[in-house]
Amino acid sequence: MKCDAKKFAQMYESVYKDLYRFALCLMKNQQEAEDAVSEAVISAYENIRKLRKEEAFKSWVFTILTNVCKKRLKKISQEVSREISYPEQNMQENTAAPENDRSLALDVRNAFFVLTEEEQSIVGLSVFGGYNSIEIAGILKLNANTVRSKRSRALAKMECVLQ
Repeated sequence: MKCDAKKFAQMYESVYKDLYRFALCLMKNQQEAEDAVSEAVISAYENIRKLRKEEAFKSWVFTILTNVCKKRLKKISQEVSREISYPEQNMQENTAAPENDRSLALDVRNAFFVLTEEEQSIVGLSVFGGYNSIEIAGILKLNANTVRSKRSRALAKMECVLQ
């Protein structure tokens, strides 16, 4: 798709609040969410020629953001694992969050990454982004009933991992 900066800005303006809300719910940190959205928007702008239809912009940019968040969460998870493996080297750095909160956040993230990419998108858009099944169906080009059943199965899968 051919797109100038002004057109891209108009398309971005229609989804930026949703992108930030989605990233914030996934990342659980304002700065990380802002960074993830920025990285996703830059990537989208650089690759806008790969988008075939303007109508698909919202789902396309959400897919990019999902991938950026997954990459950042994986990096955070590895850093937390490193801190747990070498606690004596990181004693001074660990004052930001209580251990229980950190452990729970890590458990939830690990449960989220057990899901398939499609399940992650559905759960992320639903639970973290606040979209209903009809809206998710439109974004992901699925049937609303399919979205509901996949969301239910994905949440059950996460529940099994968290128990």
